[in-house]
This record gives sequence, C-alpha cells and structure tokens, in this order.
Amino acid sequence: MSPSSAARRDDKADAPAAKPPMRDALVAAAFQLFLERGFEQTTVDDIVALAGVGRRSFFRYFPSKEDVVFPDHERCLADLTDFLSATADEGEPVEPVGRVCDAARLVFDMYAENPTFSVQRYQLTKQVPGLRAYELSVVWRYERALAGYLRERFAGRRDGTLQADVIAAAVVAAHNNALRSWLRSNGRGDAAATVDHALRHVRSAFGGPAVDAPAAYASGSVAEDGDVVVVVTRRGAPLWRVVQELESTLGGPG
Repeated sequence: MSPSSAARRDDKADAPAAKPPMRDALVAAAFQLFLERGFEQTTVDDIVALAGVGRRSFFRYFPSKEDVVFPDHERCLADLTDFLSATADEGEPVEPVGRVCDAARLVFDMYAENPTFSVQRYQLTKQVPGLRAYELSVVWRYERALAGYLRERFAGRRDGTLQADVIAAAVVAAHNNALRSWLRSNGRGDAAATVDHALRHVRSAFGGPAVDAPAAYASGSVAEDGDVVVVVTRRGAPLWRVVQELESTLGGPG
C-alpha cells in the first residue's frame, strides 16, 4: 500500500461522523430544549439556533412547533393508507377486521422503532394541553382512514357505515390502550405481544380471526355419523366463522 493511500484511509477514519439530516437535527434539537426548558418556554428561534439552521429551514419541514413533536405521523398515515388500499390489488379475499388490525400495528411499530423518543414524547404530551389536543387530531385521522376502508368493504350491508365506524373506533381504542400501557412501562417488554393481545379482543368481538375467541361465541355438540348438529352463533357472524365452528365440532374440515 502506498503512503498516499494509507494517508487517505487514515484521514477517512479520523473524519467526523456525517451530520444527521436536517429534519432529524431539528427534531433532536427541539426535544433537547423541550426537556430542558419545557415546551411553552422553547421558541422556534431557540430550536433553529441549537440546530444551526435558519427559520426558513424549520418551516420547510414543520408547519408549527407542535408538528415537530409528531414528526413521523404523516409518513405513518401514508403507509397505513397505502397498506389498506393495496388489498384491492392482491386478488385474494381479505378479512376486513383483521386487515384494519394489521394496519393499526403499523402505527404501533412506528412508536416501537424508537422507544426512548416515544416515551419522551408521551411524557411531554401529558404535560402540555395543546399537545394532547394535537395528538387527538392525529388519532382522529387514523380512525377516519380505518373507517373509510371498512365503509367500502361493508357497502350494501345493513348498518354497514355504523359497523365500520364502531369497529374503527374499537381498533383505535385497543391500539391506544396497548400503546399507553407500553409507554407507561418506559418502552420495556414485548411491544408486539402487547398490541397483539389488545387487538385480539377486537378480532374476537367483530369477526376477525382470533386464536382465543370467546368460548361462548358458538357452541355445538360432537356428532356421530348421521346425527344432526346444531351450531349457535351470533347474529351477523361472518360465514367463515360459522364454517370454522362446524369444522371444529365435526373434528376437522369436510
């Protein structure tokens, strides 16, 4: 190896680490100041000064100081919407309740990607009424996206719009219950298991596949050949659920 190439390698090794993208730098600076001074006491000028950029750079990425607290929700909402709309192109039957539960997991995964940041945001939001109101508006947009998907799938059903809105609200409630439980634990534990446990209740109640559906959901008796089998199930239960219970009673498919 020539001396010049060795020198270039050493210079590269000694070079400072690449700066984070400006958007990330603004978020990091904002949260450092929010935690040190408080949200209300921190101005946009304070944030850009610490980040080493101008005001125009801040507003290129964030419309307001509140938006910097929730920097990832626009991306996540777009991902969720794409996830739901993609089902129409797959060509395979999709169980709608299970699909919206899977969509809700995308939101939970976004929080779980960075537990430290998510816990800090949770603690900050609890302290600032304006941020709580902002968060509610974000949650409402997720719920509307889920409800919109379900309304399309339930079009033509009796009370289809009502069912869609109720199920979307239940998914959001289950997701938020799991999320807050995980955040209160400072982001410890199995995040995936926490949200799965909560969403399983929605699947069980509204027709999505569930491993531990309530035993009272359907009942029957084991039949001998030629016996009549009676299965009792909820009004409006999906056909796949009725078939599943018949197969279970009869000891397997067919």
